[in-house]
Amino acid sequence: MGKKRAFISFDYDHDVDLKNLLVGQARNPDSPFEIADWSLKSAQADWEKRCRERIKRCDVVIVIVGAHMATATGVKKEVAMARQESIPMFGLRGRPDRPCRAPPGFPKVYRWTWGNLKKLIAGAR
Repeated sequence: MGKKRAFISFDYDHDVDLKNLLVGQARNPDSPFEIADWSLKSAQADWEKRCRERIKRCDVVIVIVGAHMATATGVKKEVAMARQESIPMFGLRGRPDRPCRAPPGFPKVYRWTWGNLKKLIAGAR
């Protein structure tokens, strides 16, 4: 089986550094996933349509749960799109030194470790 294609949902204004770390992990030789790095700033015209199409082309959505994620409207919309398209999704706690809260009703948020990430990509949730 080939690598799974992952869409990263993250707070564009506060967590680009975390997104870049995840992209770096995807480049590890033993990585079970590749990043479909299709980040869009939500202010772009037809953002929602383009984002949904990108999510539909992925096997999994990884949500980086940072300190401000609960108020990030773009992330909320991406999570809703993933649910509507029945794309599996999980959250990674982005900042262990700060409170990181996902919005109510969000799937479980996991510690961001290489071991956890590999298991989650494989479907352990």
